[in-house]
Amino acid sequence: MEKKNIDWGNLGFSYMPTDKRYISNYRDGVWDQGTLTEDATVTISECAGVLQYAQTVFEGLKAYTTQDGRIVTFRPDLNAERLEQSAKRLEMPVFPRDRFVDAVIQTVKANSVYVPPYGTGATLYIRPYLFGTNPVIGVKPADEYQFRVFCTPVGPYFKGGVKPLTIRVSDFDRAAPNGTGHIKAGLNYAMSMHAIVTAHQEGYDENMYLDAATRTKVEETGGANFLFVTKDNKVVTPKSASILPSITRRSLLYVAKEYLGLEVEEREVPFEEVQEFAECGLCGTAAVISPVGKIVDHGKEICLPSGMEEMGAITKKLYDTLTGIQMGRLEAPEGWIHTVE
Repeated sequence: MEKKNIDWGNLGFSYMPTDKRYISNYRDGVWDQGTLTEDATVTISECAGVLQYAQTVFEGLKAYTTQDGRIVTFRPDLNAERLEQSAKRLEMPVFPRDRFVDAVIQTVKANSVYVPPYGTGATLYIRPYLFGTNPVIGVKPADEYQFRVFCTPVGPYFKGGVKPLTIRVSDFDRAAPNGTGHIKAGLNYAMSMHAIVTAHQEGYDENMYLDAATRTKVEETGGANFLFVTKDNKVVTPKSASILPSITRRSLLYVAKEYLGLEVEEREVPFEEVQEFAECGLCGTAAVISPVGKIVDHGKEICLPSGMEEMGAITKKLYDTLTGIQMGRLEAPEGWIHTVE
């Protein structure tokens, strides 16, 4: 089938409606069979649980055109698992994992003409989400919910090449020790808006959040996990009960160990140790790895040896290997790649 007439090389990272989206409703304790629809609007009560008490969780993943022309998605089963954990934490009904993967495949297949061609740098971003729909005025979970999946073609996260970021140590806390930092809830992102807006106003690209209990250990940014490289090429990522378990980070750690033969550590990272690292990156679905060149702690600059011009050598190897797996240039571990068509 012929692709849509889109200038793939000039796509931004923004929403473009596509032809179909998936919807399933939860009523009387059960999910209906679900369907694809052309209607991109959502109609709910003014008193819906999602509007009153932020009862919503979501996921983000991508579909790619591989080097041999297949359309594939990357590890959607892990997104299904994470959505399940998020829903349980907010007392929402779990959308079954197998149905989640099937809904993603259905949605991508129905919008295959929007999957960017191989080599354009663009991809199809997929957004599954779940929210409370019936009126709720007392503070309690909703009784009815809707699960939806839409997708939109997006351009490469880095237009004009990868440039290392400058980030600041934030005075705000991202998540409480026993809060919701470990799930992908909309409310986590709402509370980070002020911090990221003020960071941009002050000339920084992102925030580094420290642990809320002691403010001595590195956690994550508003939308990505940290990944560090030591001067002897060991890959280190922070460990905390309030960090979102990133699927990209999990995949990169596997790649570091099994493909590149590097030593890997997932552990607490004291902030005072940051100045000792050789490289730093932010990992997530959108960019895979965004390199960090400078971290500013209330005026004190920590300049990474990898510099402000390009990715560090190990970060680049990690990026190239994982994107090679996603795009079909390298053989993937069993179960990582789900072929759509």
